[in-house]
Order: sequence, then C-alpha cells, then structure tokens
Amino acid sequence: MTFSYPVVITPNENGYLAEMPDLTGCRAEGSSLEDALQAVREEAEEWIRIEMTEFEGDLPFASHPEDLPLEEGQFVRIALVPFKLLPDND
Repeated sequence: MTFSYPVVITPNENGYLAEMPDLTGCRAEGSSLEDALQAVREEAEEWIRIEMTEFEGDLPFASHPEDLPLEEGQFVRIALVPFKLLPDND
C-alpha cells in the first residue's frame, strides 16, 4: 500500500527542511532536497506504522497542495510513502 502526502519544503542554511503538515510532527532535514525527502518519507512510514499498530489506524486525509499556506521561499512536493500491512513471508 502506498500513501501520498504533500511535503512543505523550506530551504535553510543546512539544506532543506521537509514537513508533512497532515502528519503531526513529521519532519526531517537533509543537506539536499533528495535527502530531505527521503528522510521525511522514512519519518512518515514510522508515523503511519505507529498509527496503524497502536491506535485506531484512521489516517488523516491528504491536504490539497494548493490549500497549504506557504511562506516566502517554501514550496510543495508530493511524497509517496510505501507501507507494508503484513510482514514478509520468507
């Protein structure tokens, strides 16, 4: 299963800050845009895993990118977050 959420990207002195406003507290930094996006996808995967296993599993709906308030210099990308519902059967 793959989830799709918008990511607000903020360039900073260390590279980029990537935040998923729909997943409370889901944020990560990276020295490049690709690193920041990969790190926030990993954070989102963990966020979703905890929600699905420890809580009700009701994930928030994804915001429409054009509805997100942005500050000067920020931009939006969409992150695809893969998630396995069942462990591998090796």
